[in-house]
Amino acid sequence: LKIETKRASGAGGQHVNTTDSAVRITHIPTGIIVECQSCRSQIQNKTTAMKRLQAKIYERELNQMDSSIRTKRKTQVGSSARSEKIRTYNFRDDRVSDHRLTLNVHNLAEFLQGGEALDKLLLELERRKHNLQIQQFIKSLPP
Repeated sequence: LKIETKRASGAGGQHVNTTDSAVRITHIPTGIIVECQSCRSQIQNKTTAMKRLQAKIYERELNQMDSSIRTKRKTQVGSSARSEKIRTYNFRDDRVSDHRLTLNVHNLAEFLQGGEALDKLLLELERRKHNLQIQQFIKSLPP
């Protein structure tokens, strides 16, 4: 914190002109600046400014947490548009199409019973998830 005192402006006559009763507090990590000159006392102004600064920092932290939660939810939920379908079960052609992988698995009955066709699809999904995690890790590395 950087705490500065200065002369207040406005009404108050000679007292305001001769005392450093206004307070400016700067929170260096965030760059938030708060000023207070509402009281005649420097101590009261400092206390008020500290409370305002605390409230602003808390509000900023809350907004950051809220936005990160919102983005995480959005990636999990998606837009629920028709284009976001995951899988199509085509009974006539005896085929399951996974739209995330662009993979077609034949033998629908075996797939629904949890057989080899389902294992093939799940293995491919795990491999893709692993590749995405590696790509995200590489992107997060500093240049």
